Amino acid sequence: MPTPFDRAPTAIASKQLSFDSLGTPLHEVTFVIVDLETTGTTAGKSEITEIGAVKTRGGEILGEFQSLVKPEESVISPFVARLTGITHAMVDDAPSIRSVLPSFLEFSIGAVLVAHNAPFDIGFLRSACEKLDYHWPQPTVLDTVTLSRRVVSRDEVRNHKLSTLAAHFGTEVSPDHRALSDAKATGEVLHRVLERFGGYGITTLEELATVRQAGWAKRQAKSHLAKGVPSAPGVYMFLDGTRRVLYIGKSGNMARRVRGYFNASENRGRMAEMITAAQEVSCLPCAHALEAEVREIRLIGELAPPYNRRSKNPERNSWIVLSDEAYPRLSVVRSNTALEKSPATPMGPFRSRKSAQAVKELLDTLYPVKRCTAKITPANLSSHRPCVSSQVGQCGGPCAGVRDRQAYLADITGLITVMDGEYSSLRSLSTQRMSRLATEARYETAGEVRDAMRASLSNAARAESVRALRDIPEILAYTPGPEGGLDLAVIRHGKLAAATHTRGSGEVDEAFAAIRATAEWVPAPGKLPATSDSLPEETRLLSQWLQSATLTSMQGAWALPRTGANFHAQESGTVRLGDPV
Repeated sequence: MPTPFDRAPTAIASKQLSFDSLGTPLHEVTFVIVDLETTGTTAGKSEITEIGAVKTRGGEILGEFQSLVKPEESVISPFVARLTGITHAMVDDAPSIRSVLPSFLEFSIGAVLVAHNAPFDIGFLRSACEKLDYHWPQPTVLDTVTLSRRVVSRDEVRNHKLSTLAAHFGTEVSPDHRALSDAKATGEVLHRVLERFGGYGITTLEELATVRQAGWAKRQAKSHLAKGVPSAPGVYMFLDGTRRVLYIGKSGNMARRVRGYFNASENRGRMAEMITAAQEVSCLPCAHALEAEVREIRLIGELAPPYNRRSKNPERNSWIVLSDEAYPRLSVVRSNTALEKSPATPMGPFRSRKSAQAVKELLDTLYPVKRCTAKITPANLSSHRPCVSSQVGQCGGPCAGVRDRQAYLADITGLITVMDGEYSSLRSLSTQRMSRLATEARYETAGEVRDAMRASLSNAARAESVRALRDIPEILAYTPGPEGGLDLAVIRHGKLAAATHTRGSGEVDEAFAAIRATAEWVPAPGKLPATSDSLPEETRLLSQWLQSATLTSMQGAWALPRTGANFHAQESGTVRLGDPV
């Protein structure tokens, strides 16, 4: 029977097997399936609020463990409370983790720990032990996410979430974001997955440990491609036999990152397929990590490698524009021609068409803008019939009886103001609509309004950040390198024009003088994006670098405390950053 996974070679594979080396049959292994509820997602910062566990052997439940836990420093956010149903009142009288953790460790002693997305749960348990100075027993750990991916294909399930797998296998207990229920559901999923492994001859714990993603052996056979890759910051490209670029990535240490594609920790299916087709690795060394990130963005946008998803096809960004007609309407577009014809400032770019469409629908709802696609001119105005949307009061303009073009444009002044960057009316109208929907108990629709408003404001913040940086003719900025020295960058109109690395602050002025002389010339951007302009993703990356990096003060630096950055300027007034978002 062909297997949907690979098996790593073992130390005993080529030896005569003894009874002691046959392994532990899975039906004799004691499993403790554990699930945690927490105040957040980061171990060490967030805290455990509930532990639930089930002990099984041979499919039989031997015991259960469940306890709420009172967090000592963190708070349970409203979101977490809604998700799990655990509130501060419920844990107010609960024991602390200092009392609960020893009981759980005793319950699980000698067993194999199992969890769905085990790094999360085991990470919290290990972190709690370290914080309280308890001994962590280093148990064998199985992750049902990883195991299920080996034998449950995407043809059967859309993803490998616990709820999806529980529904697929028809578990008796449904996961509900409470620790014990989720642990029981995970236990049922584990045994169904182990049954499938049994069909492929995997019957012992030791054999289960050798299971690897399909294609692992082929990736191992191509590990020689990583030879010669420099241990430096840069961009690496996987090429096929015709030197077509399959995948582009970046790293502060290309050698270490490229080697990672050929070991068992790389479990992305697309990467296994890509490595199988790859015949060569080409590298582009960079001065530092920032330059590597920028060049990765540019190369992916230019070459559109088939195995990259991020940054591909930047020209396919979505925008919201007003149509160029007598009674303009909103539409979601991707072409520059439509941007140029828009009588109002285009909104965007949005990272997905779905997000842009949600914002458009919110604007259609809040402002009396025409919705139908019918072309209305003075010649056919008298014969125009109201569209279906107008019958429920959802289409402005002629459909709503506004026949005068100037009156229509006056009615949508608020919408045009929003597209020009003033969002106060959008926030006010959205808030009013959410309150009205909540009063009517239409919470899902209110949530859609909230999400669309957030998307529009977030997009506006990104766009403003991009515009502010593009208006600056030149910035010379520096930040400490991760391994000492300083990373320098010349940024012109929101585009990285040059980069270098120096060993110390005494060389900064000379280094800037040298790279400015050979830096890329970048023209001032026009009103609308052009092919010569920087990519929005590149400008956003540079903006984040300037605002969040810890920079060293130096003679003649411009201090901009609201951005957290220091800059060199050749003359007064050269550097003008807009208010950071």
